[in-house]
Amino acid sequence: MSSSTIKTKDGTEIYYKDWGPKTAQPIVFHHGWPLSGDDWDGQMMFFLGQGFRVIAHDRRGHGRSSQTDTGNEMDTYAADVAALAAHLDLKNVIHVGHSTGGGEVARYVAQYGGGGPVAKAVLISAVPPIMLKTPANPGGLPIEVFDGFRAAQVANRAQFFRDVAAGPFYGFNRPGAKVSPAVVDNWWRQGMMGGTKAHYDCIKAFSETDFTEDLKKIDVPVLVLHGEDDQIVPIADSAPLSAKLLKHGTLKTYPGLPHGMCTTHPEVINPDLLAFFKA
Repeated sequence: MSSSTIKTKDGTEIYYKDWGPKTAQPIVFHHGWPLSGDDWDGQMMFFLGQGFRVIAHDRRGHGRSSQTDTGNEMDTYAADVAALAAHLDLKNVIHVGHSTGGGEVARYVAQYGGGGPVAKAVLISAVPPIMLKTPANPGGLPIEVFDGFRAAQVANRAQFFRDVAAGPFYGFNRPGAKVSPAVVDNWWRQGMMGGTKAHYDCIKAFSETDFTEDLKKIDVPVLVLHGEDDQIVPIADSAPLSAKLLKHGTLKTYPGLPHGMCTTHPEVINPDLLAFFKA
């Protein structure tokens, strides 16, 4: 199998890649906003070479999936993953989510992971427990930050996406950073493939969704990885809090690494993932 699509209950087509032997343990990769399954190239190839079955889908409204104007929130994202897992008859699965995809993993495993279909999960630079500053989450980011994202996207999505990729996402705005124009171009390419309405809605989904109860509900081992110089999802209000809420959570942080560390430092992240998968 290489790539294909499934159709969900509301008629949305979800694109996915499925590589490797069906008999191997599957890893499902969940991408961040506003990207696609292509953001996992460095992990898909590595773990395919390690003998795993690797699967990556494009979230609804993103990449090659339908450019939806509805359902762009976490419950539907999780239901779409459940539909994909049922279609592929996946068992003993490891779910790996980056950024918004980490929220998707938390919601999916909490809602659909009971009874054994999920073996382990990984949250990388992930948005849980909740990004938004609220009375219950005083360390979060103010709503004005996310309103700014929305305004910039509506005003000039192409420029906004270029600025995010060339700046804070990979830490390319830091002094002495080794900037890769090709990585910036690839981020921009993935983002511009998706639908702007879905991307706009997803800002609310990744910033305002509270995953506290999801994290408490998860019974499987969860590895929480986060760069200490993450400028997109600041570490102080994310990874350590998630790890404390999880029943079987393990936290590992990386000094100096950015939000997009899976792309900038796969030689660091991939071996740590492999050790967790094989433990």
